[in-house]
Amino acid sequence: MFLTSFLSFFRFIVRVMCSVLGMYVKQDNPRQRDKNVKLYICNHVTQFDHNIINLLTSCNTPMAEGLPGFVCWARGFMELGMMSGRSEMAESLRQYCSTEGNLPLLLFPEEETTNGRVGLLKFSTWPFTVSDSVQPVALIAKRPFIPLNTEESSWITELLWTFFIPFTVYQVRWLPTVSRQDGDSSQEFASKVQELLAMKLGVVSTQITRADKIEHIKRKRHIAPRTTNSTHSGARPRTNPLGFMASNSGVEDVRIAGMAQQVKEVLPDVPLSVIKRDLVRTNCVDTTITNLLEGADETPSDSLGVFSATSSRSQFSTVTAPAPTLKPTAKSFGKSPFDRHMSLQERKEALYEYARRRYIEKHGLNQEMENEH
Repeated sequence: MFLTSFLSFFRFIVRVMCSVLGMYVKQDNPRQRDKNVKLYICNHVTQFDHNIINLLTSCNTPMAEGLPGFVCWARGFMELGMMSGRSEMAESLRQYCSTEGNLPLLLFPEEETTNGRVGLLKFSTWPFTVSDSVQPVALIAKRPFIPLNTEESSWITELLWTFFIPFTVYQVRWLPTVSRQDGDSSQEFASKVQELLAMKLGVVSTQITRADKIEHIKRKRHIAPRTTNSTHSGARPRTNPLGFMASNSGVEDVRIAGMAQQVKEVLPDVPLSVIKRDLVRTNCVDTTITNLLEGADETPSDSLGVFSATSSRSQFSTVTAPAPTLKPTAKSFGKSPFDRHMSLQERKEALYEYARRRYIEKHGLNQEMENEH
């Protein structure tokens, strides 16, 4: 009893100190917090979410990645020692939860931070193997002037920004405890909790994983030099919008699907997955049509005068062959590299002109241009 009162008083003092530093924490319906639950599940917004929840109730968060030591202790993580993988960590945490008297655990199934305004990353299943009863915790954070977190910032950078910005407001909402139903798999249990949190936060429950975000950051890191090089070589530059990570609405997928359908009408033999992947990078119907026609990965065939980037590109090039102005194949295989390059360039221009004409006819752009004149 004395220890509980001391911890409550200590948390109050720390909250006052954080308020002086510009970190304001408030919670909705504190009585809804389940004191008997052994596992809290929370969305991940900043590198200090576990510290914020600890200002309201005592709990432990294991450090999923990184070496144990002073930094781990200073950031408020629980040290578990060296773990070979998530399964070993889950087994260790199950034993921790089964021990009477231990503080509850706080886990972040997203395993990566997001801006918290658009959607939740797909929940990992291993946290839901730790306990059959969890209490979801919805965390909302807001600050003026700059984004709450950036994709490649370290925890030290975020800490300095937190101290520099006049204030950051954190709002915690406790949801009712959720228990695993008989026959539910870990994936079904995780999806159920993810949907509940998404509804409470007013965001989308996505299938984007932590690995997808890491791949997105790698691609974004190298897009600038590639764009510069392609511009110098005369190719059309491709842009790479942030998509889910920085989008301001939950209809991004619907918009991409609509644009993909427009491209599909012009190039019916190209798979939708290929079209959507290029649209995410270009965000432009015309540029995507051009990219698909030009074929960034195309290579001349050894025995024929046709080009093949992927099987889909080969298919649609043969389908469009009957058009009178197209030159899908050369009359003969060029004897010199220059002849082969010119033949390929002519086929590119013919395919692009054919696609442009189909697009204009499909959407009646000819009439609009005539009316304008």
